[in-house]
Amino acid sequence: METALAKTAQKRQVVFLTILLLLWEADCKTIRYSIPEETETVYLVANLAKDLGLKVGELATRGVKIHHSGYKELLQLDSETGNLFLKEKADREELCGVTEPCVLHFQLILENPVQFFQTDLQLTDINDHSPEFPHREMLLKIQESAQPGTVFPLKAAQDPDIGSNAVQNYTVSPNLHFHVVTHSRADGRKYPELVLDRALDREEQPELTLTLTAVDGGSSPRSGTTTVRIEVLDINDNAPQFVQSLYEVQVLESSPPDSPVLTVLAQDADAGNFGRVSYGLFQASDEVQQTFSINEITGEIRLKKGLDFEKIKSYHVEIEATDGGGLSGKGAVLIEVVDVNDNAPELTISSLTSSVPENAPETVISIFRVGDRDSGENGKVVCSIPDTLPFILKSTFKNFYTLVTESPLDRESRSEYNITITVSDMGTPRLTTRHTITVQVSDVNDNAPAFTQSSYTLFVHENNSPALHIGTISATDSDSGSNAHITYSLLPTHDSQLPLSSLISINANNGQLFALRALDYEALQSFEFLVGATDQGSPALSSQVLVRMQVLDANDNAPFVLYPLQNASAPYTELLPRAAEPGYLVTKVVAVDRDSGQNAWLSFQLLKSTEPGLFSVWAHNGEVRTSRLLSERDAPKHRLLLLVKDNGDPPRSASVTLHVLLVDGFSQPYLPLPEVARDPTQDEDLLTLYLVIALASVSSLFLLSVLLFVGVRLCRRARATSVGGCSLSEGHFPGHLVDVSGDGTLSQSYQYEVCLRGDSGTGEFKFLKPMIPNFLLQDPGREINGSPHCRDSFVFS
Repeated sequence: METALAKTAQKRQVVFLTILLLLWEADCKTIRYSIPEETETVYLVANLAKDLGLKVGELATRGVKIHHSGYKELLQLDSETGNLFLKEKADREELCGVTEPCVLHFQLILENPVQFFQTDLQLTDINDHSPEFPHREMLLKIQESAQPGTVFPLKAAQDPDIGSNAVQNYTVSPNLHFHVVTHSRADGRKYPELVLDRALDREEQPELTLTLTAVDGGSSPRSGTTTVRIEVLDINDNAPQFVQSLYEVQVLESSPPDSPVLTVLAQDADAGNFGRVSYGLFQASDEVQQTFSINEITGEIRLKKGLDFEKIKSYHVEIEATDGGGLSGKGAVLIEVVDVNDNAPELTISSLTSSVPENAPETVISIFRVGDRDSGENGKVVCSIPDTLPFILKSTFKNFYTLVTESPLDRESRSEYNITITVSDMGTPRLTTRHTITVQVSDVNDNAPAFTQSSYTLFVHENNSPALHIGTISATDSDSGSNAHITYSLLPTHDSQLPLSSLISINANNGQLFALRALDYEALQSFEFLVGATDQGSPALSSQVLVRMQVLDANDNAPFVLYPLQNASAPYTELLPRAAEPGYLVTKVVAVDRDSGQNAWLSFQLLKSTEPGLFSVWAHNGEVRTSRLLSERDAPKHRLLLLVKDNGDPPRSASVTLHVLLVDGFSQPYLPLPEVARDPTQDEDLLTLYLVIALASVSSLFLLSVLLFVGVRLCRRARATSVGGCSLSEGHFPGHLVDVSGDGTLSQSYQYEVCLRGDSGTGEFKFLKPMIPNFLLQDPGREINGSPHCRDSFVFS
């Protein structure tokens, strides 16, 4: 079963290779050139671009390469002009030997797009070698009884040239006994035979010396000579004869040196020394002499060195058997070299791209040629790469392959590929050659920057110092090089009321955010903005992320009292009935704090009270309540000093001053409370001023009274003494003006001026001042016009 499957697979491979060869033969254009061998270097062979129908310079743009198929680099191509030059001298005999015609095959490869051309260069032979005999002298032993017409084979001359430049004719120096006849072998080579024209006489001439000349057919003929020495022998009438005229044998090329090839046998009917046969190689070339040896006695042929089927596939060896009398017989041995799988497949890279951009479409990575110097199944090769790689092999022609990408590559998934190309032959056992190609995937800017978080929330305390580092926005880019270099920026905000550029700045290189000025929680508690990250690829890719900025509150605001309002214009007074029960709500202090959280948690505390223990303040709500029952001994007026404190660190506070007036009922009129508490130093200054004014007023009034009294006394005295003195109104001066006894009442009528304060809300009396006594008035019953500051005047009796 396995054998059948193997045969089926082999048939498929043969069919596949045949189809590829036919397709190549159909599509491939072969260009043939011919030059003589030994042509000087820098010889212009042809204009290849013109022959291919390409424009000047197109070879360079398409990336042209010449593959020499194992030959040394003989040709040089100028890709700009398309001229094909001979790089060095070519020796046809060295390159091709006796093979005719001598054609060197070259492959022309255009890489972009991929295109192949077959180029053949034929080297024509020139007559640059003279014929050479293997030895300077030949020895022939001929019986004197030999009859005229007897033929004696001679060793042929060797000439590396071919065709008409090879050996064409043999001649012998003039003599009386022999002439030379030239014959052709099956391979076209000429060889000489010596023909006896006249019988020899040993007694007359025991030895003859002839000169054999080989002449080639060149336009300027060349020649070579050797000496033929002939010994005349006594009669030996039977020459040795080989059992087979042609021996055929097959030898494995892997046979080691000194391996036996075969044994030849020749028989001689003569007896004695004339029947004893010795063997030797006849007219053997240098290659045959270096490869084989023959035992002179047994006729066994052995290898002297290893065989190589790839160089020489067969040998034609001529054997000579000579008896003791000098007679000889000729035999031939055809040795066929059998190929064995002793050559591993060969892989030659013609073009290689070591770097491929990612996301590129189908790209040619390499163009290479595979081959095997063996033949038959041993020379058939199979090429493969691992199936897991995103690459495929495409067969083109004559064992040329292209390695291309199967799909666009992704550098972020894998940046380097080591592709092992495996070439195996079909021989037994199989030989394998592996070659590894490293392909770098170059980066393309196909990935936008990605932030490490979907959004950012940053916190900063208010009243921060300018240039404070708030936080860092970070993004990564899976590309490399400049494609992964990220710059950060603040994106314009859609909120026209948010001065983002004056609040926040960002470091373009590392994404660090800084506050440009101090933030105020009470003015701006939070705001949002977008940060963009842009790489430096071409074209550049970018992304953005939302950043939420939370301003944390600091205890930078003291509590503010809403009720009772604290101002300097007038104190606020609360009325408290004397009948109030303990816990009576006198008032409630209302305060707020612009801070938040625990910085806005307020507590209330009674610092100072006119009557300690009478009032209390609830710490959490600011309610001022009585702590006990009121008594008659409690002062009618009370002043409370309260402290409102927040829960910040450190805490801030404000003070509240309350005035409480005790009343019997809410219908009882009440006197005004003292002025708003002032600074004690200011009160002392005002008191001093008032005392000075009062003292000045009293002093002025006393001085006026003294002057008035002195005046009155002077007037009375003058009236008594003179007529023109001071006159008074007629009638007696009343003697009941004032009762100064201390116990009397006001029995007379007195006039008082009552002045009311214009700004008094209660209409209380400001002061009472006695008017001038009525004895000074002309009309006691008339109203006295008082000071313009007085609203009304009353008369009391």
